[in-house]
Amino acid sequence: MARRGTEAFPDLGAHCDEPDCNQLDFLPFDCDGCGKVFCAAHRTYRDHGCAKAADQGRTVVVCPDCGDAIERTAAPGQQSEREILDAHVRSRRCDPARKRKPACPARRCKEPLTFSNSTECKSCGRKVCLKHRFPADHGCAGAAGSAAAARAAGAAAARRAGGECARDAQKGSGGGWALPAAVRNLKIF
Repeated sequence: MARRGTEAFPDLGAHCDEPDCNQLDFLPFDCDGCGKVFCAAHRTYRDHGCAKAADQGRTVVVCPDCGDAIERTAAPGQQSEREILDAHVRSRRCDPARKRKPACPARRCKEPLTFSNSTECKSCGRKVCLKHRFPADHGCAGAAGSAAAARAAGAAAARRAGGECARDAQKGSGGGWALPAAVRNLKIF
C-alpha cells in the first residue's frame, strides 16, 4: 500500500506503489484492477504490469461507413474487425447517410456545416458557413433584385475584404465624430 503524504501534510498526495519509482504524487491514480496507487507515469495497466488488467479492458470497432462504435463482446484475439463490421451491416443499423455532414452551398466552398460554424441567411433561407454569411458572399437568390442593391452589397464586401470599416472611414474624412447640435450647444455651469 502506498505511503500517504508528507510528514507536514499526511493527507496530501501519495507515493507511487511501483517498486522502482516511489515518487510522491499530489494527484495520484488509483488502479481499479489491483487497487494500488500510482503516479502519472505508471497509471495505465501496461505501465505498472497490472495482473487484473484483462478483466477491465473494453474495446470498440468504429464503422467506417456510418461512424458507429461497436463494442467487442469477445476477447480481441477471438473475433476479427471484419467479422464485427459484417455483423453490424447485417443488423441493418448501419446508415451511411448519418455520417455525412452537409457542406456550405457557396461556390467552391467545401466547409462542413455544424451547429457552431453555420448560420441561416435571412434573405434566401439557405444554411451557409460563417465565411459566406453575407448575401453578397454566397450569391444570395433571395436578396433584393435591383442592381443598386447588388452594387451596394458588392461594395460592402469589397470594403470588408480591404479591412475598411465605417469607423475608419468617418475618422479619415472629418477628423473625428460629428456631435449633434444639441450636444454642441449644451452649456454646463
